Amino acid sequence: MEQRQRVRHRDEAVELIECYLQRHDLAPHGKLPGERELCEMWGLNRTTLRTAIRRLIEMGRLYSLKGSGTYVAPPKLERNLQDAKSTTESVRGAGHKLRTRVLETQIVEASTYVAEKLRIDPGKKVFYMRRLRIMDGVPYMIETNYVNLELCPRLPDYDFGDESLYRVLNYHSVYPSQGQEFVGITYATESEAKHLQILEGGPLFFLTGVTEDYNGVPVEYFKSVARPDKVRFSSVLRKRKVNPERRKTE
Repeated sequence: MEQRQRVRHRDEAVELIECYLQRHDLAPHGKLPGERELCEMWGLNRTTLRTAIRRLIEMGRLYSLKGSGTYVAPPKLERNLQDAKSTTESVRGAGHKLRTRVLETQIVEASTYVAEKLRIDPGKKVFYMRRLRIMDGVPYMIETNYVNLELCPRLPDYDFGDESLYRVLNYHSVYPSQGQEFVGITYATESEAKHLQILEGGPLFFLTGVTEDYNGVPVEYFKSVARPDKVRFSSVLRKRKVNPERRKTE
């Protein structure tokens, strides 16, 4: 009973902060009043307020600077699950700055699993690449790509710290245009936590899928991990249209 009461108080405090942000139209990086002022304003104890603030930081709504205060976080990157845009297109198209650090590239033989995804024979050469994506100065995603090297043998010649993978493929008349993507939850390994500047074991989105060209030929198998405080996923729901005349007869 006591635990439920604490959660209720925290949830109420979260709602009070959310309402304050909306009512005062605080822009990203806008500063909230100090803890003492907020506690007096709402009649909260400091423990409840701090718990609510931590919750909003975990949700990506706020961020805190030690010795400075609590601020409104910039909006998360919104990724539409129904488009086939590259990461570069998605991030820069949303008005964010993107930098890329290549962690590893090499030509490898396709494992049975990768070969099945790319619909090639096991042992065929594929281009393997792992990159750290940095949005607005903050590392937020690690991407791993396996590309059928036969489609674009010159991939190893490019610097993918500067170039977009999809743009390079387009240079060579390979056009990723469709595919499947799956989103799940995983937890940061020691290496992932170090690169993404989060705690080891922290929750991450896990994305995996295959992109194909216009003819349905697999181009790339990918898997990525992303910080949930920096990105969110959306989809458009459409109800199947029903002929009004048919409805009358049913």
